[in-house]
Amino acid sequence: MKKRAVLLYTLSTIAGWAAQHGGTDPAPFVDLNKPERVQWLGDAGFGMFVHFSFDSQLGVVISHSLVGASDDYTNRFFHDLPQTFDPKRFDARELVTLAKLAGMKYIVLTAKHHSGFCLWDTKTTDFNIMRTPYGKDLVAQFVAAAREAGLGVGLYYSPEDFWFLHQEGQLIRRDFPEPIPAEVQDRYVDFVARQCAELMTNYGPIDVVFFDGGDGRLQEKAKEVVWKLQPNALVTRGAMRTPEQMVPGQASDVVFEANITMGTQWQYKPTNEDYKSGTRLIDILIETRAKGGALLMNVGPKPDGVLPEEQEARLREIAAWHFVNQEAVHGVRPWILTNEDNIWFTRGKDDSTVFAYLTGIGDWARGARKEFLLKSVKSTPSTRVSVLGQSDRVVEYDAAADATTRFEQREDGLLVSCVRAQRIYNNHKWPNPIVLKLENVVPALDPPLVQTVEIRRDGAKLKLVGEVTKSGDVKPLTVGFYFRKYGGFVEQLYSTEWMSTAFVEPTAEGRFEIAIDAPADGEVYQFKAAARNARIEVHGDIVQTEIEQEH
Repeated sequence: MKKRAVLLYTLSTIAGWAAQHGGTDPAPFVDLNKPERVQWLGDAGFGMFVHFSFDSQLGVVISHSLVGASDDYTNRFFHDLPQTFDPKRFDARELVTLAKLAGMKYIVLTAKHHSGFCLWDTKTTDFNIMRTPYGKDLVAQFVAAAREAGLGVGLYYSPEDFWFLHQEGQLIRRDFPEPIPAEVQDRYVDFVARQCAELMTNYGPIDVVFFDGGDGRLQEKAKEVVWKLQPNALVTRGAMRTPEQMVPGQASDVVFEANITMGTQWQYKPTNEDYKSGTRLIDILIETRAKGGALLMNVGPKPDGVLPEEQEARLREIAAWHFVNQEAVHGVRPWILTNEDNIWFTRGKDDSTVFAYLTGIGDWARGARKEFLLKSVKSTPSTRVSVLGQSDRVVEYDAAADATTRFEQREDGLLVSCVRAQRIYNNHKWPNPIVLKLENVVPALDPPLVQTVEIRRDGAKLKLVGEVTKSGDVKPLTVGFYFRKYGGFVEQLYSTEWMSTAFVEPTAEGRFEIAIDAPADGEVYQFKAAARNARIEVHGDIVQTEIEQEH
């Protein structure tokens, strides 16, 4: 039997593929979000996601262990496990204080995940937190604390409900080749509507709602109830792009919300966890902001309600970086290009202020001076350049040191010379990015734009097809591709290493093809087109390809 044709996924839409991994962006969206609320998200830029439910006691994937489970497992999961759930150390104020300190402007709690277990005092089902030893409405505590702290209040709600399916005698599964019986589906929709009505009427204004799971009818009913009862609520997943465990390859003019885990699991994972470093998480935040998105970064409390030490530690590292650089995190938008190698960019709302994030320098000694050539930025007579958080006047314990930030406009770019003067850690080492603030600057060029069009098998070769959609104003232009082996749905954010093809000149129409040796059959690779001139290099979006068998 022939293998199916090469399978392409454009990671910015990520619809059917992400559904296999616990999250999907349904399409087409029904979007009644108010534009000012979408802009609020774009300005906020950073939020906390909290995955928490009673199966955190086992340290397993939240809810999904029920799919394919035996009857014995399912019965004990639904009936026995809630009887030992007692998050007696859950402190909503402490959680939101830490989120606020880390620079997060909103916080989203899993009020109900796919299992159907509700963290609030619901009248729709007995499968809720009031029937546990804890016996208190956790959603009410969360909402009150977030509101008191001035954070946007967000609720995750799953229209998909394994408890409901189980009670109705339906097989617990994520997809249904055969439709659920009509009378069951009608009860299902009504059940979702009543639960959403409780959440939208019992807790005051809700700023953000994140829907996840369920078929189109369930999600549309859920959104209908939310927007009817709270028209100012911003629905993220279900009404806008919410890429999961990845950041899109290109900047977007439309705000998106990337949601990621600190490790490999959303809910608490007591062992076998592989956490990203604090530096990597900061880099992901910077990349998300440079591409026009908001980052929703997840934590998973332990069963007693306290955050694992590893997660708190990373939040406090982010808090230290944010305390220095908060001006470059909120209220920013994409620059004319996302990055020049390891220097990432955003611009302020006034369009004349640019922030340059100097990433990838983990060994910058305090008091040392470095130079950076910014090729996309041009100075004006009123330009000022500074390092966020620094006074430019002193280096501790070195009275003779010159801490001044200097710049010089050259033909090939803006040369900035700066010192890492501020002591953040006691040992004088600080591995995280320093941010330059460039005021009253203008674009130095009109960058090209390139698209990743197609990856196809051609005998023993792969044909990589791209297109230059705008050539820009710097000539000559060459084009090529970057590629890497796909590390996995979660693991792709652990890798930043790409291999490069040769670069060639595009045709007059802007099309180009490059052939490389095909990797082994069945392997999955990611590709992105690139265009470069004498000043800069830009990339297209990421396309993911499963290598088909050679015919």
